[in-house]
Amino acid sequence: MKVMILAGGLGTRLAEETSVRPKPMVEIGGMPMLWHIMKIYESHGFNDFIILLGYKGYVIKEYFSNYYLHTSDVTIDLAENRTIVHNNRSEKWRITLIDTGELAMTGARVRKAKAYTEGKPFMLTYGDGVADVNIRALAEAHRQSGKAITMTSVQPEGRFGALDINESNEIVRFAEKPKGDGNWINGGFFVCEQSVFDYLPEGDDLVFEQDPLRRLAEDGQMNAFRHTGFWKPMDALRDKQQLESLWAKNQAPWKVW
Repeated sequence: MKVMILAGGLGTRLAEETSVRPKPMVEIGGMPMLWHIMKIYESHGFNDFIILLGYKGYVIKEYFSNYYLHTSDVTIDLAENRTIVHNNRSEKWRITLIDTGELAMTGARVRKAKAYTEGKPFMLTYGDGVADVNIRALAEAHRQSGKAITMTSVQPEGRFGALDINESNEIVRFAEKPKGDGNWINGGFFVCEQSVFDYLPEGDDLVFEQDPLRRLAEDGQMNAFRHTGFWKPMDALRDKQQLESLWAKNQAPWKVW
């Protein structure tokens, strides 16, 4: 099953990083967020990727075109016009890079990649978040559901700490990172049937998370895969710093490889 990754957004809330590169290329532990996501899928046996490019997509093309240079020791022989790769640490990935338009919205990007899915079910996720989702279990849950799409659903952490205060104004419990309001939200990590494309009409302003998902739910074609483990989107600089800290301490829950 192919894995489609949305990697074309502007990442305006990470302007410190994304002024020179697309958001999925912001590094955690010296490697792009996109690399971390692909390693998660690879660890579950999925290594055929479709990357949907937009804003500064050439940076991603350059990265994978010169992956050996980025990840291995090399000898560059200018006289012989050849490059010798030493200690090859490249991944066994097949990567299709598609320009889907700099300003296209998520639904439009997915629709433009239809020809590359070869008429088969495919996975879909965002290029700016990591989790310890069991991808194989997700795929099996989707198969058993018989639905057009399965969405990984998560309960995000609350933004602020929570206090339990008794009648005497004593704080009897403090939770630094409680769950939010208890609602389940879209955590990305989808599995899709080809019928999902029927919900994606023409137009670059089509947002996948709005009308298409609403109509799929209304038609009874959306399944939920509840994930209660680690999930973290990189929406702002603070999120990047938290992910960097976890990686530096060797406590990154998404590192399942």
